[in-house]
Amino acid sequence: MPFDKPAPDLAKIQLAWDKWEKGEEQPGRTLAALKTAGLDSVLKQLVESGWKPAL
Repeated sequence: MPFDKPAPDLAKIQLAWDKWEKGEEQPGRTLAALKTAGLDSVLKQLVESGWKPAL
């Protein structure tokens, strides 16, 4: 049975980032948390939509 990837969780992505910025989490653990929260899917969707960051 194939694994269905859950939808990205923006709250979890933000939490992982905030913990890293505060020095509460190691980089490797932060990357794992960002990956399991779906950051890769969010970035892919942004690229596909043509989104550009505001300067």
